[in-house]
Amino acid sequence: MSLYVVRHGRTEANASGKLLGRADIELDEIGYDQARRIGGAVPASAQIVSSPLARCRQTAEGIAEAAGRSPSSVAVDDRLMELDYGDLDLTPLSEVEPEVWDQWRRSADFRPAGGETLNELHKRVSACLNDLTDAASAGDVVVVSHVSPIKSAVAWALGVDILISWRCFVAQAAITKVGFGPAGPSLQLFNAVDHLE
Repeated sequence: MSLYVVRHGRTEANASGKLLGRADIELDEIGYDQARRIGGAVPASAQIVSSPLARCRQTAEGIAEAAGRSPSSVAVDDRLMELDYGDLDLTPLSEVEPEVWDQWRRSADFRPAGGETLNELHKRVSACLNDLTDAASAGDVVVVSHVSPIKSAVAWALGVDILISWRCFVAQAAITKVGFGPAGPSLQLFNAVDHLE
């Protein structure tokens, strides 16, 4: 039994290359199609848990519908929300100052103005995943979240520092899979996108 960690489908903000944190933007047409395709790639009987933001809820509901289940079967957990980018939310990536990127890459305690640190993100995401471990050890669980929490989930599974985030790429609608054994979680699949082809 496994934990499937899924990134939400595409939004217009993603497509236009903007940092997308707590801004509550819905999926675009391609994103809705991606959600349905994810639904065909994960176990139909899996428990589904989603970030509360619309782009994740819509992806999770698309997964449920593809399995012939009601959208109301999706549970929501606030700890799966995207990193709070504060004043940088919806800023084009190309307009973020180089010194800001440098500080961010060097320190997991860097806080964008009005936002959240990577360590704070990792603490809440790890707590959520720890709470789901028993369920994912006994049956399949699909978690629908955002790019930064998924990188946090990878760090959690590998038992490494959250700064590994800067060495990971997570595509829209990608699937990452974590298994469980006597030694705890283990990364079994990362950033799979075959279902989108």
